[in-house]
Amino acid sequence: MNGRVVAGRYELATVIGQGGMGQVWTAYDRRLGRRVAVKLLRPDRMAGGESGADELRRRFVRECRVTAQVDHRGLVTVHDAGSDGEDLYLVMQYVEGADLADHLAENAPYPWQWAVCVAAQVCSVLSAVHAVPIIHRDLKPRNVMVRPDGSVLVLDLGVASVLDADTTRLTRTGSPIGSPAYMAPEQAMGGAVGPYTDLYALGVLLHELLSGDVPFAGSTALGVLHRHLYEPPVPVRRLRPEVPQPLEELVLRLLAKDPQHRLADAQEAYRALAPLLPVPGSAGAPPGPMDPTRPFLLPHAPWPDRAAVSTQQSAAAFTGFAGPAPAAPGGPDVAEAVEEVKRLLDQGGITQAVDLLGSILPAAAAEHGEHSTVVRTLRKQYAATLMDDGQYRRALPELRRLADDHALEPGPRAARQMLRFQYDAAQCLEQLGEAAAAIGEYRALLPRFEADPHDPATALEIRRRIGHLLLSLGDRQAAHDTLAALLGDAERLHGPHHPFPAEIRHILQWLGQVRA
Repeated sequence: MNGRVVAGRYELATVIGQGGMGQVWTAYDRRLGRRVAVKLLRPDRMAGGESGADELRRRFVRECRVTAQVDHRGLVTVHDAGSDGEDLYLVMQYVEGADLADHLAENAPYPWQWAVCVAAQVCSVLSAVHAVPIIHRDLKPRNVMVRPDGSVLVLDLGVASVLDADTTRLTRTGSPIGSPAYMAPEQAMGGAVGPYTDLYALGVLLHELLSGDVPFAGSTALGVLHRHLYEPPVPVRRLRPEVPQPLEELVLRLLAKDPQHRLADAQEAYRALAPLLPVPGSAGAPPGPMDPTRPFLLPHAPWPDRAAVSTQQSAAAFTGFAGPAPAAPGGPDVAEAVEEVKRLLDQGGITQAVDLLGSILPAAAAEHGEHSTVVRTLRKQYAATLMDDGQYRRALPELRRLADDHALEPGPRAARQMLRFQYDAAQCLEQLGEAAAAIGEYRALLPRFEADPHDPATALEIRRRIGHLLLSLGDRQAAHDTLAALLGDAERLHGPHHPFPAEIRHILQWLGQVRA
């Protein structure tokens, strides 16, 4: 494959990483004359059948678009993405350095000060991506890189979510997707994931840096999962007494079995690490090559062996806003803008369509009235496009407003539309990691969907989502009871061999194995 040109532009040179589902190559960008890294993924190895591969391609492009919204110096810049023949490709900046697994092996035992600095930088990245919200799902040393200047980069953002179905965390053989040693219990068993899932993986990573090994190992995925669920981690100070007690306490909190007992968010984890970070100028000698303390000790120092100081990059993270963007001065022509939105959506320009819809809503409201059919139609399209673009935080208030508007109207049609908007709002809460709130809204909606004889599938889907969310909250008994009651109804509606009941059966089998 050496010499292959991907997408007519990127000439592959050398393999620098390889796994069961793809490869990473150094490559040459013929158009801009620069070195890049190209990740190639094979959909046929990750999905069942051609229809599954097509769905994977669609989700891959969507995830790349969503993750490209995050601007943070701790993330690798994504230049391009798409499909080429049977492969999906992701083009990223080429970065010098070593992944954290190699860095740990080369510097064992890892200084605890280094571990603190690595974790603090990772927390900064997680805080930015969780605000979008994006969940990494596969945080581990192989997905963290230490650069020559000591700065840390997090790799493969969004790739793990492409390999998962929206709520399914198990393969067809009932095995967890990802790296079991770093998986939170709720993720491995099929529960909904959230920021708390990445925090657990951060705890595993920190434990490994401090002790030299992951807290839970085993010869099988099931054995590892059982230990994650039932065994307490060994406190790191028993293995390395020089580790500060607050650092040990932080690791134990991150590794809490129940997601609700972990830290609130990555910012809280950073605040716990901050007192342990080195003070600028406190070291007697400059840090060595690829020392993660360098950004804290010498924040404006040049890279090792480089004459010029690197330009300081912005660390501002992307955060969504709740309302539509302000209209341009004078206001756009609404009719022309609507036609342009249609054209953009037909061509896959979802992000541009979101921006345009947000900009024309104020003008449309001023021209036609806030509660007019035109504005309501635009707002419905705006909310749907925000959801399709993964911008759940911005979609949620739009859906709430639409539901409230339809609640004021008489008739069964308005009532059905109100229910649909409320259901979409609950899905936004689920995607934002607000599991308890999402469960509350799903349970409130469920009797009304169950009363509709024309749409039995949605009621079953709501019950499935409640089961997954209960798993994410650590309530395995309630999740088991919910999914067990669902299985018979799902088989009666879809048939026993349909993917929907098959997935529920796999999770119940997995839960039964864990219990045993």
